[in-house]
Amino acid sequence: MKRHQRELWQWAKEVSNRLPNLSKPQAMVLALYSFGMVITQSCGMSSIAFCLSLLLGQKEESVRQRLREWGYDAKDKRGEKRQELDVSTCFAGLLKWVLSWWQEGEKRLALVLDASTLGQRFTVLAVSVAYRGCAIPVAWVILPATAKGAWKPHWLALLDKLAEAVPADWLVIVLTDRGLYAKWLFKAIQKRKWHPFMRINGGGNYRPQEQEHFRPLATLAPCVGTSWKGIVDCFSTPEARLRKCTLLARWDEGYEEAWLIVTDLPPETADAAWYALRSWIEQNFKDCKRGGFHWEQTKMTDPARANRLWLAIAVATLWTLSIGGLFDATLPPSSLILPPDLPLTLPSAHQPPRFRRLSCFRRGLIAIRVFLLTGAPLPLGRFLPFSWPLHPPDTVPSFPLPEVLPCPCTQKTYP
Repeated sequence: MKRHQRELWQWAKEVSNRLPNLSKPQAMVLALYSFGMVITQSCGMSSIAFCLSLLLGQKEESVRQRLREWGYDAKDKRGEKRQELDVSTCFAGLLKWVLSWWQEGEKRLALVLDASTLGQRFTVLAVSVAYRGCAIPVAWVILPATAKGAWKPHWLALLDKLAEAVPADWLVIVLTDRGLYAKWLFKAIQKRKWHPFMRINGGGNYRPQEQEHFRPLATLAPCVGTSWKGIVDCFSTPEARLRKCTLLARWDEGYEEAWLIVTDLPPETADAAWYALRSWIEQNFKDCKRGGFHWEQTKMTDPARANRLWLAIAVATLWTLSIGGLFDATLPPSSLILPPDLPLTLPSAHQPPRFRRLSCFRRGLIAIRVFLLTGAPLPLGRFLPFSWPLHPPDTVPSFPLPEVLPCPCTQKTYP
C-alpha cells in the first residue's frame, strides 16, 4: 500500500509542477481525481473515492467530500479560505505540458475544434490536440445544452487562452468540420499565426486566381477519384468571400461526397488528406464517455462543476495517451499511410486486418495499471511523432500487427 501511496504523491508533484497556477490543495485533489480515474476507468466520484480511500488508508466519505468540494463554487465550500477553481487558467498549462513531452525536433501540431453533447444536459465546445487516432483536450467550455446564444465568444476565448502556449516557429493547423466553418473563425485562427484547415459545404462558388467568373464548388472534384488544389477567391457574396485562400478538393472511394477544405497554406504544402485528423476528436469524446471514463453516467447538472470535472478528465487523458503512444509507436505504420510497395487493391479474401486492434488510449490505460501492479516506477510518457495522413481513413489496406511487441513493463526506465 505504501508503494502506491508514493506513486500517487509523485503524480501530485507532477501535476503541481505542470499547472503552477493551481494552489497546492487544488493540484493535490486534481492529481487524486485523475489518478483514480485511470485506475478505476471511471470519472464517477463514488468509484474514485472508494479506490483512493483504500490507497490512502482514509475514510471513504472524507475522500469523497474532498473530491466534491473541489468542483464546487467558492460560496458552496466549507471553511474560511475558500478558493474557486477557474479551469480556463489551466488551458495554456495543459498545452505546454503536452508540448514539453513532444519529441524534440518535431514542430507540427494539429488542433481540432468540435462540439459534443451529453443528452439534453450539456454542450461541450472543445479544442484538442490530435494524437495517434485520439485527441487530448486542452481547452473547453461546457454550456447548458438548451441554452441560447452564440458560440463565437466562447471559441475566441478558447483560442486566446492557448495562443501563448505554442512557440512561434511551430506549424499549427486548426481543423474544423463544415458545421463550424465561419469567416470570422478563419480570420481568428490566422490572427494567432496558426493555419485554418476548415471543411466547407459544396453549395457555394469559387473563382480561380486571375479569372473573372465564379464557378460552382461542386465542379472541383465531381466524381470519385478526382482531386484539385489551387489559390482562389472562395464564395461569391462579398461579405462571406475569402480572398486568395487555398482550396483543396478530394473525393475518394467510399465517401458519399468530396471533401472541400479552405486553408491559408500554399497549395504545394497542404494535403486534403490531413483533414482525416479532425475525426480523432470524436474518439476523444468516446473515450470521455462509454469508451473510457463513462462521463455519460454523471449525475451533474451544473455546467460549472462539469467544467472542473473535465479538467481531471483532460489530465487523465493526457497521461494515458502519453503512455499508450509509446506502445502505439512500436506498431507498423498507420493504416492512414499507403506504403509504395503495397498494391492499391487486394482480393477481399486477403484483406489484412485493421491496424489498431487497441486504441492508443486503451493501451495507455492497460499499461499504466500493469506498471503499477508490477511495482515499476510511476510511468510518465512522452508524445512521439506520427505521420500525418496521406489518404482518408478506411480507404486503403492496413498492416497486420507483429506477433510480439517489446514490453517496457520489464524495464525500470522509460523512453
